[in-house]
Amino acid sequence: MDSEFDRLGLLVKRGSFIDATIVQAQRRPPSKEKTDKEKEEEASGMVYREVITEKREDYVGQITLNRPEDLNTFNTQMAHELDAALLEFDEDSNIRVIIVRGSGRVFCAGIDLKEFPGRSAAEYQGWVEKMEKPFVTISKMKKPVIAQVHGVAAANGMGLVAAADLAIASEDARMGLTAINVGLNCIGPVIAVSRSVGRKKALEMLLYGKLIPAAEALSLGLVNRVVPPDTLEKEARIWAAELAQKSPLAIRMAKQAFYTSEDMDYEKQFAYTNEVFARLCTTEDAKEGISAFFEKRNPTWRGK
Repeated sequence: MDSEFDRLGLLVKRGSFIDATIVQAQRRPPSKEKTDKEKEEEASGMVYREVITEKREDYVGQITLNRPEDLNTFNTQMAHELDAALLEFDEDSNIRVIIVRGSGRVFCAGIDLKEFPGRSAAEYQGWVEKMEKPFVTISKMKKPVIAQVHGVAAANGMGLVAAADLAIASEDARMGLTAINVGLNCIGPVIAVSRSVGRKKALEMLLYGKLIPAAEALSLGLVNRVVPPDTLEKEARIWAAELAQKSPLAIRMAKQAFYTSEDMDYEKQFAYTNEVFARLCTTEDAKEGISAFFEKRNPTWRGK
């Protein structure tokens, strides 16, 4: 069993997955003829290699971390592409909800330590800031981001789950802040984790580096839903499509107000959110939603 995981580049210690140097993998050579997808990406100014983007007709966009042979660990390129894809989808009027998922056996096993050696402190700071930039981007986006978690979400992968607005996981998924096991720590990802689980549990996860099962993650508030592995893809799509039917303007204002007011004093939070709610009440979507309710019909959202 150990040799199998060592071959995959994933270290097993005391029954838990932890980040380790990922084995060198042979990349597929690029196709000589460009696909329609590549032509579309070039036209938009961004060609994705480490993530796959998909736009669906139900207002749901999907971003897939696409380094399966490296267990979808973050390297500089994937971090950059994930951030760019999130921002691109946030500005796309045909997308209202975004799913982030991983290809292959796991969601994301952390940071690719092949990029780790030989940097100065200043270089390490710039490097890790790039790895965590998508976490901050999600909090500033207008649209909700759903993490679809399977297999393992470790270290930076756990941070991405916690930073997402919502998360759905398979019953057999495991997640944790594992970097402490290789002499590092997850002091960045724990910021998002601590917003969900509270101080003492966040510190336990940070200092012990153990993976927890999906059921425990659900009880702690790290994920919203846990479903059987064979239904994860379907359930995530249904859940996202349901959210995409809500007023995009109301969702945008709700999300922005939530993150903006999160660190305010208690009384100031009410003052700020009341002002946001008052502005929402004057919008066309608010009037349309109430009219549709009384007229017993589905609303037509205009985003105004």
